[in-house]
Amino acid sequence: MRWIFTLTLSFFCLFGLVRPGAAEMTQAEIKQLALEAILENPEIIRQAITLLQQRDEASSATQVQALLSEQRTLLERDPNAPVIGNNKGDVTVIEFFDYNCPYCKRAWSELNTVMAQDPDVRVVLREWPILGEASVYATRASLAARKQGRYVEFHNALMASKGRAQPASVMAIAKSVGLDTAQLKADMKSPEIDEHIETSMRLARALNFSGTPAYIIGDALAPGMVAADELKTMIAQARAAQ
Repeated sequence: MRWIFTLTLSFFCLFGLVRPGAAEMTQAEIKQLALEAILENPEIIRQAITLLQQRDEASSATQVQALLSEQRTLLERDPNAPVIGNNKGDVTVIEFFDYNCPYCKRAWSELNTVMAQDPDVRVVLREWPILGEASVYATRASLAARKQGRYVEFHNALMASKGRAQPASVMAIAKSVGLDTAQLKADMKSPEIDEHIETSMRLARALNFSGTPAYIIGDALAPGMVAADELKTMIAQARAAQ
């Protein structure tokens, strides 16, 4: 309860509710004054909590914007992150996703709709396997497919698949798109894959993402499922801000 008392006292000071001579009051007297005010006006607690939440949200937003500015090159131009769409596009969409996230599969369809309608969109795919070891396996296989030049085909097939991506189903899908599965398994041990996953984890944590999918478009963050029309609006806003 100490934080409530401290915050409430700050609230009193902010609005001039502490009487003259408060500096000479003992802590017990100040605490009694705060208690009396709370009993007379319980709404103060709710107002104080709201004030704290607003302050925390403003601080978090400032930190995120600073991170976006500092990490813009890594976010948009990481050579170790797959890029689809128009590599020379004027707006970059960064998507964090997991192959075992059903919302990610739905979101992929929405993003494909946007890319089909806007040829100037560039998409950076940040594989963020947070739904268990099977997700990590799928991510490793997907990123390893780059060595055989079939990342996009494999990615699309995994996103179109039904049910959870498990090692057996991942390899079956890999074979169906023409990948050499023996080579794929060897390439899955590549340190570049470790680096990609670690970078995704670090960035997502710093951006306060709590689940997949999650997007960055310009200076805007969009956690969760985003429909095509909303994506197009965010892209238009990012384009206008350039």
